[in-house]
Amino acid sequence: MLNWLRAPIGRIVAPLARSLVRARVTPDMITVAGTIGATASALIFFTHGRFFTGTLLVWGFVMFDFVDGAVARQGGMTSQFGAVLDSCCDRIADAAVFGSLAWFFARNDQPELFAAALLCLALGSLTSYIRARAEGAGMSANVGIAERTERLIIVLVGTGLTGWPFWVPYAQAIALWLLVAASTVTVGQRFFVVWQQAALRTQQQAGQDVR
Repeated sequence: MLNWLRAPIGRIVAPLARSLVRARVTPDMITVAGTIGATASALIFFTHGRFFTGTLLVWGFVMFDFVDGAVARQGGMTSQFGAVLDSCCDRIADAAVFGSLAWFFARNDQPELFAAALLCLALGSLTSYIRARAEGAGMSANVGIAERTERLIIVLVGTGLTGWPFWVPYAQAIALWLLVAASTVTVGQRFFVVWQQAALRTQQQAGQDVR
């Protein structure tokens, strides 16, 4: 949904990407470093309720996801392994964010937010899995109102506004339940798109059999 942001962000990170290419830094190095940083930040800060600091650090490391792609393109280092690594590392970072929040809610007797965080984690994983399975079957499912960028923006904004110096009441609860709803819609959108493509393929094959 926010894919239009990739072009302007790409222009911003282009000078940094050129410098990293000259320094012989590979995209895989950046991917792994960003994942380790985001995961560690979530585990260290979110589990202890230090939401504002954790949000700033997680967001900073998540932005590595734009840098590794720019380095891969400018350095001619794109590869299938890199794409798989990037996708897997995204899942690790996402799991760390929602898992850490769920851990905090469980320890602080907030069952509603604990449930919301777990639902966000499960639905986010399902959203990515549908796309991966569709692409593996020769179809596409790159649709939805809550793709990874949107999910991270919603959860990090809500979480950041819950920590010092903001303390906006119910910001985190609103963000998490909004994300549950948006992720549910996205799962439905992707299933529907895949169903359409599969039905069209079946019709085409039936037509060929008739001829």
